[in-house]
Amino acid sequence: MITCHRKTLPNGLRLIATELPHLHSVEIAVYLKVGGRYDSIGKAGLSHFLEHMLFRGTLDYPTTLELEAAFEAIGGSVNAATDSDSTCFYSRIHPDKTAEAVKIFASMLLRPTMPGIDIEKKIITEEALEDINERGEDINLDNLASKLLWPGHPLGMPTVGTLETIDGFTDEDLRSHMEKFYVPLNAVIVAAGRIDRNSFFAACAEHFGSWSGEPEKSMIEATDDQTAPQTLFAKDLDSQVGLQIAFRGFPRNDRRIAPCRLIRRILCGGGSSRLLMSLRERLGIVYSVSAGISAYEETGCFAIDLSTAPENLTLAVEEVLKETSRLAQEPVHPDELVRVKNGYFFDLDYSRDSTYEMGVRYGWGELMGILRDIEEDQAEAAAVSPGILRQTAMTLFAPRNINLVAVGPWKAADKKEVKKIIDRYAKKFPAAG
Repeated sequence: MITCHRKTLPNGLRLIATELPHLHSVEIAVYLKVGGRYDSIGKAGLSHFLEHMLFRGTLDYPTTLELEAAFEAIGGSVNAATDSDSTCFYSRIHPDKTAEAVKIFASMLLRPTMPGIDIEKKIITEEALEDINERGEDINLDNLASKLLWPGHPLGMPTVGTLETIDGFTDEDLRSHMEKFYVPLNAVIVAAGRIDRNSFFAACAEHFGSWSGEPEKSMIEATDDQTAPQTLFAKDLDSQVGLQIAFRGFPRNDRRIAPCRLIRRILCGGGSSRLLMSLRERLGIVYSVSAGISAYEETGCFAIDLSTAPENLTLAVEEVLKETSRLAQEPVHPDELVRVKNGYFFDLDYSRDSTYEMGVRYGWGELMGILRDIEEDQAEAAAVSPGILRQTAMTLFAPRNINLVAVGPWKAADKKEVKKIIDRYAKKFPAAG
């Protein structure tokens, strides 16, 4: 049985204690509403860079070694992640060490010293170079698709930044960004696992109660004004072509997110999913294919990813679009829908055993204003009918929403053929009505 308790400190910091008494660990996470989309023009990657710098030392733990050792002493291993609209610092720890963990996180967030900026620039430059080819061009499928989806907007920039922006960061940039966004009203602290909620709340009040500051409202709203399919082809010396077809999607509060979750599973949710059966089992042209949903406050996308030999690129595009068109034209058979829903329900139940997933559900969910119990997700998915799925697919997979990116040793003839395939798809796609 999961019991979730919420508390807000006088400074506006939100606390969530998710009690999972059957487990033997606790996940503590600090979520902040700041990520790549909050980086100003010319400062792409600043949120990600700042996240890294908080590991370099604090007033209480002057070096990275001392900070890491402090977490290890309580059974933890601190980590962090920055995405487009949030940053998270997290660690699994022993249940008896919850208060100590809160104290260390407070040191990281409230008293960082951030030494060694030049060393960190080298580290993050190495990370950025993973997405760049021998000519200095970005070959990351997600980055390139985002550039098509949201041109000229922070969502269209790589979260890690560019070589130029990374090199240009200063101590003042870091301090200013932290002052704007690392404030209690912009944060949620969640603990999930075998915890005593009163002890957790007391520790947060003791160590974070003095935190102050007002968040800056600097998010630039993205516009969805795409009216036609878009393609982007980048050369790379790989043996395969990486392909992403990203359909402009829905915001995170949109009611169609629930059917989108089921559509993702129908297409790529497991060994019996449509694209796995088509591309791998029937044609043998991929090893794997995946799909993901990105949903933001005002926009989103649904992306299908795969890699294949260059000679199979056009066939792969044709097969993917055949299946998206099929979802828009034919109702999903009730038996298939039942199977997909049951798989989703099972995964929701499995998540009850994961302190990390419960931290995401309740911590990130609270931060983004979409906190939902598992039972709410189950009920919403259960109500999705074949008709709702088809209507959602008709909107989602409409030709004007296509953003196709191919990276690898493709040929000019392939590029032309892909555009012809998209044109045929557009002519045959059912009109909304």
